[in-house]
Amino acid sequence: MTRVALDITSLTLTKAGVARHIAGLLSGLESEPGIEIRRYSFGGASRALVPVRDAGWYLGALPAKARHDRVDVLHCPSQRAPVHSSVPLVVTIHDLAVLRHPETFNRWTRAYSRTLLPRVVRAAAQVITVSDFTRHELAELLDVPEGKVRVIPNAVGPPFEPDGKAAEGDYVLAVGTLEPRKNLDRLVGAFQRAGLNGTRLLVTGGRGWGDVAPAGKSVQWLGFVPDDELARLYRGARCVAYVSAYEGFGLPVLEAMACGAPVVAARTGAAPEVADEAAVLVDPLDDDAIAAGLVEAIDRADELRRRGLARARDFDWKRVAHETAEVYREVAA
Repeated sequence: MTRVALDITSLTLTKAGVARHIAGLLSGLESEPGIEIRRYSFGGASRALVPVRDAGWYLGALPAKARHDRVDVLHCPSQRAPVHSSVPLVVTIHDLAVLRHPETFNRWTRAYSRTLLPRVVRAAAQVITVSDFTRHELAELLDVPEGKVRVIPNAVGPPFEPDGKAAEGDYVLAVGTLEPRKNLDRLVGAFQRAGLNGTRLLVTGGRGWGDVAPAGKSVQWLGFVPDDELARLYRGARCVAYVSAYEGFGLPVLEAMACGAPVVAARTGAAPEVADEAAVLVDPLDDDAIAAGLVEAIDRADELRRRGLARARDFDWKRVAHETAEVYREVAA
């Protein structure tokens, strides 16, 4: 039996990317033989606790607890992790946007990541990442050896599936936390240019930082919505637009395809790798290109639905869990 301490702190902080990854991984690990998961978490989501969490928990209390509990592996499924650990450490790096585009992050995150990320990846016995794109970023920006990195893509599962209720009305859907990196201001401008008469732009996602507030004619922010409602919105959308300027994976692209929605995605970052030929890819810095992409995705809806459903079937949480468990066994040996 391999005993694994899994840091699930992100589940208390957000419902976005990393938290969704942890939830999916846990669902798959439940049926993985020979793996015992112990869930560790730093409580409290207050912004005032961020320095305590990032310094006190990850640099001190978490590795000490793992050592005390005599687990075989400590897995931190985000870039927040110890820089010293007597227990073999596995770290999942989802992207390096904070190093590539530091201006799109707040001051604390920029300083913390610039100082500690190089030390975190050096401390790790194995680094997992979710795309080949991020593997290349790790090599270029942090000089991580290829043999130390395992690519295990994200996955998708219920309720993100084509069968089920669909929301009514004519709308384009955008999904993402309200923060500068998600490129929502440019998407709003492109939507207005596209001339989709009678169509609304619906934006879902929790508040982030940077005072991002999508607004304009026929634009509505829905805030955070639970997964069942999000799947309903995906199914009913004329198309789903995810034109973030930089992504290490882009789960909404996969979720939308799994629900049968036509997708417009950025041709930068990992989105082309995830979508393959099942989405319309556009320059995320070109309003006209995004506008044309929205029109094209709606025109090609039937074709993109078929391609997207086929592509989404390639991503399964049980496979993710099995490959992650193999990493646990290797570093614990």
